Amino acid sequence: MTNPIQILLVEDHLVVRQGLRLLIETHASMQVIAEASNSKEALEILEKLTPDVVLFDISLPVTGGIEFARTLNEKHPNQRRLLALTANEDRAYFNELLSLGVLGYLLKRSSAGELIKAIETVFRSERFVDSSVLEQLLQESLGSKHRDKSDTSKGTLSEREQEVLKLIASGYTNKEVARFLEISTKTVETHKARAMAKLEIRSRTELIRYASGKGWISSN
Repeated sequence: MTNPIQILLVEDHLVVRQGLRLLIETHASMQVIAEASNSKEALEILEKLTPDVVLFDISLPVTGGIEFARTLNEKHPNQRRLLALTANEDRAYFNELLSLGVLGYLLKRSSAGELIKAIETVFRSERFVDSSVLEQLLQESLGSKHRDKSDTSKGTLSEREQEVLKLIASGYTNKEVARFLEISTKTVETHKARAMAKLEIRSRTELIRYASGKGWISSN
């Protein structure tokens, strides 16, 4: 039998923490090995234990979740599987956490199924973004549906090719793009390859340069 995913749960509200533990441990593949009510306690635990995933509220006492993530980067650089739990949908929090290497971003109003999926995704060292937050961010990246649909001096992209390329250039993974556009990951890869071939783009660096020139990548 595969060892369960070991989780450190960091949440200051006891009732919420107990509820999260119950939800998590209904799955035999997961185990909460320790709990902390603030960032100081969590850091002390991490001196002794090495959980597979750290699930933490960003509104923590003592230092707060963002500062907690920053401290983890400094003191425990190998602890990369971090999943932030929040009631706040502010993009600034999301951007800051991503810049600190946090892999997962989950809203407290999400379903139990989303929680389990988030833990499993982060455990695989993959990025997880709550579906409602992801939709908002991708909509912002796509911008107006009335944008110019033609491209370029090198080739003409279809609207779908342009959507895919714009999202990829903005830093979203093939899976995230597929999820938002409701197409398969393989289809995303096909559109991406076809678009890059039309534009004679051969690397991610060239893609980002091209996207910046087209004004696709926001500085926000």
